[in-house]
Amino acid sequence: MSYRTVLNETSYFGPGAIAELSSEVKKRGLKKVMLVTDKDLIKFKVATRVMKVLDDASISYEVFDKIKANPTIQNVQDGVKACKKMKADCLIAVGGGSAIDTSKAIAVIMTNPEHADVRSLEGAVQTAKKCLPILAVSTTSGTAAEVTINYVITDEEKHRKFVCVDPHDIPVVAVIDPEMSASMPKGLCAATGMDALTHAIEGYITKGAWELTDMLHLKAIEIISRALRSSVAGDPQGRSEMALGQYVAGMGFSNVGLGIVHSMAHPLSALYDTPHGVACATILPTVLEYNAESTGEKYREIARAMGVQGVDDMTQEEYRRAAIDAVKQLSRDVEIPQKVSLVGVKEEDIPFLAESAMADACTGGNPKDPTVEDVIALYKSMM
Repeated sequence: MSYRTVLNETSYFGPGAIAELSSEVKKRGLKKVMLVTDKDLIKFKVATRVMKVLDDASISYEVFDKIKANPTIQNVQDGVKACKKMKADCLIAVGGGSAIDTSKAIAVIMTNPEHADVRSLEGAVQTAKKCLPILAVSTTSGTAAEVTINYVITDEEKHRKFVCVDPHDIPVVAVIDPEMSASMPKGLCAATGMDALTHAIEGYITKGAWELTDMLHLKAIEIISRALRSSVAGDPQGRSEMALGQYVAGMGFSNVGLGIVHSMAHPLSALYDTPHGVACATILPTVLEYNAESTGEKYREIARAMGVQGVDDMTQEEYRRAAIDAVKQLSRDVEIPQKVSLVGVKEEDIPFLAESAMADACTGGNPKDPTVEDVIALYKSMM
């Protein structure tokens, strides 16, 4: 069996890393940038730091700032129109998953116009041509969209999210500059951080996991577990470590997939506009209990990476419980809702949510094969 690994051409990590953008644009011979971000990142002078880098280097750019959380098909199509009007030959995405995911879809359609409907990009679709070059600057420490081949779009008409997986959409340059995430509010820091932990844990136990990705995911679990609390509290070192932890997790899960935590979280965002990280964090402990019997000894290593002592002297039942309890405690400590009813889920919607989850691209990677009845029961247990 062979394992495919897709990574960025170039990545930069560290304070001040955004300064590298100008040289990357110039040496690639790119002439016109569409800078993709949202109005809040401009208002709070986060995206403007990237604009200054471009201004200082006399690089031509225009701004597309119509990004919203849980980006929609219409967002993407508006972005394609804007990109054509600007005659841009590359995109610089500044933001979290929303800005970068939207940029991926725009850039793919620019070179593969047969997918202009956006819906046809769902699933593992290898498009004919590489997308327009994307240089991605992360401003949150969670999605790792800057280093992945995945993106998620909301279909408002059908009240669902769909996952797109395509090696042609990965940004050519990823910039992870901890200074860009320094101003994140406490709640966003907690949600995106728990999303990163979910990526690391699901990537570690997914069916496609192997030794290279195990190494990445275990290190990410270790970093995130020790840094998230201090990051939420506003500690600069914690913020820097979280930027690294989510980045390391991204390189792993992008290449092996995820599981039903994400499958079950996606419909919550589509139906109730629940922040993705909050949805994942709320669901994670319950799904870990469901998956435990199908994970061999992996929960021992999760517990160890999370700082649990004495795992080698524990029985299988004990170390599995220790791993789950460590996740629950971290979630409580950063004030994540513990019930899905607290993030908007209604009992009458559960059958629809479960059907949507079963159709999600992440479901096939779950270590235990769920039925729709299983997923319904999981949602109900979290009410």
